[in-house]
Amino acid sequence: MVPTSEKGRFYAFGRVFSGTIATGQEVRIQGPDYIPGSKKDLFVKKIQRTVLMMGRYVEQMADCPCGNIIGLVGVDAYLLKAGTITTFPTAHNIVSMKYSVSPVVRVAVECTNASDLPKLMEGLKRLAKSDPLVQCFTAPTGEHIIAGAGELHLEICLKDLKEDFMKGAPVKMSEPVVSFCETVTGTNEKDVIGKSPNKHNRCYMTCEPLGDDFCKEMDSGDIDLTCEVKLRARYLADNHGWDVTEARQIWSFGCPPDALANCLVNCTKGVSYLLEVKDSFVGAFIQASAEGILCHEAMRGIKFMINDVTLHADAIHRGAGQLMPPIKRAMFGCQIDAGPAIMEPMYQCSITVPSGAVSGVFTTLNARRGTVENKEDRAGTPLSVITAFLPVLESFGFTQVLRQNTSGQAFPQLIFSHWQMCNGDPYDESSQANKICALVRKRKGLKDEMPIFADYYDKV
Repeated sequence: MVPTSEKGRFYAFGRVFSGTIATGQEVRIQGPDYIPGSKKDLFVKKIQRTVLMMGRYVEQMADCPCGNIIGLVGVDAYLLKAGTITTFPTAHNIVSMKYSVSPVVRVAVECTNASDLPKLMEGLKRLAKSDPLVQCFTAPTGEHIIAGAGELHLEICLKDLKEDFMKGAPVKMSEPVVSFCETVTGTNEKDVIGKSPNKHNRCYMTCEPLGDDFCKEMDSGDIDLTCEVKLRARYLADNHGWDVTEARQIWSFGCPPDALANCLVNCTKGVSYLLEVKDSFVGAFIQASAEGILCHEAMRGIKFMINDVTLHADAIHRGAGQLMPPIKRAMFGCQIDAGPAIMEPMYQCSITVPSGAVSGVFTTLNARRGTVENKEDRAGTPLSVITAFLPVLESFGFTQVLRQNTSGQAFPQLIFSHWQMCNGDPYDESSQANKICALVRKRKGLKDEMPIFADYYDKV
């Protein structure tokens, strides 16, 4: 989507793969969620204008044959970032692009003058359309968040927002903020009990870690959430060592997109009325997985198991208001009891540098908790390529410091790589994990004291 000179309008910029597209032609506009045969995310509309985009000039055309790059007017109302336009009723979507990066760095933006708020909202909408990777959303705290792949990406997004989309209206922004994830490292020794306020309902739960391989496959889409339950259960049993019966009883995966790599499994046998309260369990699980107990960040790689449930015979005493709070408390209790840990995002950092300035690179990486993975000399040149992993939290201003330490000779390239456990126990005040928790809790306005297990454990 390319912004036009007209306020709030975009050209849909893309390639004609086959046939000819013409002005006034009736086409099917298929969004990224369109499934062949359904009517979801499908619009049948006419193309208003076909334009050829040449640098700063735009020239109107009657039609355009395949093989060319073309701009279309009038499609922007129906597509957000990408889609497929066709006249063939049984056409399948062209697959959406997969990005090797993830929006892990966020800033909160606000307008200096309250009267500019509608302009800011409109500007954020247009920014989300024009950049395929950036995410713009309103946080539960009421802040307007822009999430991007890194410091430079955010800088460019904010420049576009100020100059192009808000026509110079002043904007304030917070310091960049990094997303973290919460996970567990062990299993509960005994069930954690959640008791409803009316004391008539109880749930007994435990949790365990899912492992890195499971999380990576969830992120890459190898584990298909829409496929048949039995096929998915067989896949999990063969590749991840799950029990088939348990794998067939997965009630829900976590809250997309950040907390998707969690699951809720029903391990109960012969509990009356259980399916009637399934929605309460799933709702509580999605809320809990979106905001963990340590510092209200998304959970990752936790498998919650419902081992037993006691329910009141009368439906009026087991509504969502009675069940969801104790289920959430039990899940948080499980998390605190099973060795909680914090995960931070890591960049893979590829640095090209002359052999004489390598020591400056190592000094910079050591000061920023970076770990060197590999150093390779390029044959026939005086250059070396150093591959290292650098925490996203430490990456702000990294490029400038690296250039200072190497007299401007090093060229770094940062790509989001993976999530890594932070060192130490979040409950040990001298550890790295505790410092990160304290930082995030302070930013979110939570209490300084870490939550304790006794607050989330209901005795029988």
